[in-house]
Amino acid sequence: MIISVPSPAELPLLRDLERAAGEPFRHLGMAPVADDEPPSPAELTRFQRAGRALAAYEGAGRGGRPAGYLLWEPVDGCTHIEQVSVHPDHARRGIGRALIDRAAHDGGPVPLTLTTFAEVPWNAPYYARLGFRVLTDAELTPGLRAVRAQEAALGLDRWPRVCMRREPSVRPDRPGRG
Repeated sequence: MIISVPSPAELPLLRDLERAAGEPFRHLGMAPVADDEPPSPAELTRFQRAGRALAAYEGAGRGGRPAGYLLWEPVDGCTHIEQVSVHPDHARRGIGRALIDRAAHDGGPVPLTLTTFAEVPWNAPYYARLGFRVLTDAELTPGLRAVRAQEAALGLDRWPRVCMRREPSVRPDRPGRG
């Protein structure tokens, strides 16, 4: 597997991938999540230019269609995972883990944070298996509170959500670098 910052020409493929990755939410009664618009081309370009967009390529490697992608940004001294998505055709192959590990590497020796759905099997329970823990309200930093407020404004609080954190000392077995 190759993980790299996608080229500008590959950014539209990430939007297509996001739409496909959203479809499984429909089967959980979360159609608004499945129907949510992917990050805009301008948003993806901002992450890509900053080197904080990562794409994972299987098989033919770079030049093929991305199997997954991740967006991250610094929030309160942490590497905050804004979005991680894997195409359903490539699920259960370690792509999400590899993308998260690469973001941890690229972001430096600081904690990782993310927000996610608490009860979706491929969300909070999955991240817990990768070494993330749920933060209490008292542990939320101002930046994470702002992220949560933005999510609430978008209607994501219709389903239980949590903030999670993984310390830099937690290193999964298989790093995903390419």
